[in-house]
Amino acid sequence: MEYGLFTMPSHPPECKLYEGHQWDLQQLRWADELGFSEAWIGEHHTAPWEPHPAPDLLVAQALLQTTRMRIGPGGFLMPYHHPAELANRVAMLDHLAQGRLNFGVAASGLPSDWAMFNVDGMAGQHREMTREALDIVLRLWSDEPEFDFQGKYWHVTKTGTLLGTLKPHIVPLQQPHPPIGVAGVSKGSDTLKLAGERGFWPMSLNLNPAYVGSHWESVEQGAAKSGRTPKRSDWRLVREIFIADTDAEAMRLSAGGMMGRMMREYFLPLLESFGFRCHSRVLRPSQLDGGFARHRDPATAGDLRRGGWLWPSPPLLLRLQREPSGLAPLHGAVRARGDAALQGARAEVGGTVHRRGGHG
Repeated sequence: MEYGLFTMPSHPPECKLYEGHQWDLQQLRWADELGFSEAWIGEHHTAPWEPHPAPDLLVAQALLQTTRMRIGPGGFLMPYHHPAELANRVAMLDHLAQGRLNFGVAASGLPSDWAMFNVDGMAGQHREMTREALDIVLRLWSDEPEFDFQGKYWHVTKTGTLLGTLKPHIVPLQQPHPPIGVAGVSKGSDTLKLAGERGFWPMSLNLNPAYVGSHWESVEQGAAKSGRTPKRSDWRLVREIFIADTDAEAMRLSAGGMMGRMMREYFLPLLESFGFRCHSRVLRPSQLDGGFARHRDPATAGDLRRGGWLWPSPPLLLRLQREPSGLAPLHGAVRARGDAALQGARAEVGGTVHRRGGHG
């Protein structure tokens, strides 16, 4: 069983950006020390509860302060980056990482981000831009000597040698490129069809079986277009998991602390505004059957206090470790931090864990 984490990163709006960044670095150092296999860093531009617009800055610093864990943006919001500039930046970051970089991409799902960058997300423009930008990045990294690409959104030219010595030359250390993860949010995500079509790692929220099932259907539909057979063991799934010595302590520190505040003030209202509340369900240890989640009740703030996340005590965690994993990989989401989370934080890494599946 492998562990990893996904961090938005999330902090309360009153937290200063520098303080939040230092907290995120500490979490990543702990995760590396505790044997986590990978970590993913989100990008958001207009969400006070998710205040990090440049995941590569956190990734670059974390790589210098860790030794073994793979780290990557989870992911770069492709509509907001010029693909030629991003290709060079990610390639350079891969060299700094010396083989430990993952490259996550996403289309962006916040209407406030769309508005800032004048992207028509309601018409699906963000998905078109993501596909076009990623295609350009991969062509720039390929051994194709020259091209002039005039797309719907970007015009990029890979020239031959100019003035005797000048030419595009920056490519990743990992060949042909770092592992690519593609994040999807909407039910039946079109973006995840891209992951299936190109053989990239799918990345999903874990809201309920129907929602998650629609994501895997998207992956399979995309894979069918290119004749691929997708592997569930490549699938990254986010799930809030808080581990403490007892169930009562875990519930007190999570739902009764900053994680609960973040859910009440930000995440559940956001899901409601997206029409996703119907997809969100509560998960309790008593609902486990063979180690897998069974979802029952609508997730409200009150439900979260009674078990809105998986909050296993050590005996239950050991049981989960022994269970065969035929389900998709599971990433713990690092949500908001608070003073209460400092108690035993090394053991909890901000209250999160993830599981990676072992069977396809």
